[in-house]
Amino acid sequence: MTPRPFVDIAAQAGMSPEEVISCVDRWKQEGTIRRFGAMVRHQRLGYTANAMSAWDVPEGRSEEVGRILAAAPEVSHCYERPRAEQWDFNVFAMIHGGSPEECEKVAAGLARRTGIDNYSLLYSSREFKKISMKYFIE
Repeated sequence: MTPRPFVDIAAQAGMSPEEVISCVDRWKQEGTIRRFGAMVRHQRLGYTANAMSAWDVPEGRSEEVGRILAAAPEVSHCYERPRAEQWDFNVFAMIHGGSPEECEKVAAGLARRTGIDNYSLLYSSREFKKISMKYFIE
């Protein structure tokens, strides 16, 4: 934690804070990054339950359903993936809540909004690794 992160980043990069902010803005406009934010430990904020929700979304509805799932404030990330053999699900959304019951309530609400009733919740039992990716290593 630092009170002036852009000043610190600029010092490390040999740039001014204004140049760092301009660079981040350019990356956002180019689509290189979507946003710039902090990674928080959700457990410390009271979100002690999380479930990867897996959805059986009919072909042609993935875009629509994915947008609905991704818009939910309780969902941190949402992906479409190819179906695997003997696995009906093709859209996945990580739901965070204060309890498993809260995650189930969120999923039920999302099922009503999307009209998709074939879904499964896979709860995390332990976290082995959670880091921000490092794409540029000196």
